[in-house]
Amino acid sequence: MAQSTTAAGPLSARGTGRELAAHDRKSDPKGHQLPVRAYRCAAWLMVAVVVLALVAGASLAIGARGMSIETVWQSLTQFNPDDGNHAVVRARIPRTVLGLVVGAALGLAGAAMQGVSRNPLADPGIMGVNAGAALAVVAGIHLFGISGASGFIWFAFAGAAAAAAVVYLIASMGRDGATPVKLALAGAALSAGLYSLMNVILVSSQDTLDRFRFWQVGGIAGNDWSVLVAGLPFLLIGATIVLVSGRILNSLALGDDMARGLGHNVPLARGVTALGIVLLCGSATAMAGPIGFIGLVVPHAVRFFTGPDYRWILPFSMVLAPALLLVSDLAGRVVLLPGEVPAGIMTAIVGAPVFVWLVRRGKGTSL
Repeated sequence: MAQSTTAAGPLSARGTGRELAAHDRKSDPKGHQLPVRAYRCAAWLMVAVVVLALVAGASLAIGARGMSIETVWQSLTQFNPDDGNHAVVRARIPRTVLGLVVGAALGLAGAAMQGVSRNPLADPGIMGVNAGAALAVVAGIHLFGISGASGFIWFAFAGAAAAAAVVYLIASMGRDGATPVKLALAGAALSAGLYSLMNVILVSSQDTLDRFRFWQVGGIAGNDWSVLVAGLPFLLIGATIVLVSGRILNSLALGDDMARGLGHNVPLARGVTALGIVLLCGSATAMAGPIGFIGLVVPHAVRFFTGPDYRWILPFSMVLAPALLLVSDLAGRVVLLPGEVPAGIMTAIVGAPVFVWLVRRGKGTSL
């Protein structure tokens, strides 16, 4: 597969093979990482887990009514139904758990999508997956009157899978095949077209617009355990597929010819990993709406700690993406008290400056 023709700037995919080759030269004869590097990555991963735990605790404590750490702990271990503060903390638990699950799904999907497409700009929003899921959900609301995550999820899956397939087919046309630049352009063009079709439906049906507009901005507020139950099985399957694909993604980063030389069936590897991505994107989008920037920013940021090795990029993304989503949700809770700003809006506000900083530093973006 041809590499990006972008100038040798921070988002260029150039140097990928050289970096991975240099990385592999630090490995032992059996191809495993040296213990020092593995221990260092494992230590940073534990730090990331601690950060995520602290953010999750803050998600239970911070809101229109602030709680002390002692109150949060007592509500979890010695729940008193007559205590209003305990009831508020318990009501925040589904929201926090949903943020953890959806964030992990988006982080894994974004990292895997960048590896499969060899495109450092790949993300469920940019590649048209969110647009396909959103259009399918709108069609389901308008034509079949669906409501709730249990109904949204099947339409979101179908729309996400169809959009991903169409983007890849369009980008595959021509002599060079599905290059990173062509994938990004095809995703952007398809997203614009799908959102236009979606708007045609929305402006023609006020009822559909009323039911869709709160889901469209993306967020984890106002959901209960039923939303999580509907999507969790698909998330677990998708996460399992993606997490075991780290070595395959490392091989794909070296180019299709090198991956074949290492014994991989490239079309099968891409297809199976893409299935995991669709499961993650479809279920996350069905549960929380189209939330952007999470799958784009986090995989770039974690490369500061992991380098180009997807065996570490994937678990780091799974831990740090929900932290970013919960921080965005927390910011949305307090920025306009007593009202709230949906997490889908705050992720763009929080994530965009971070991504610009990463681009200016020119680090963490090699694939």
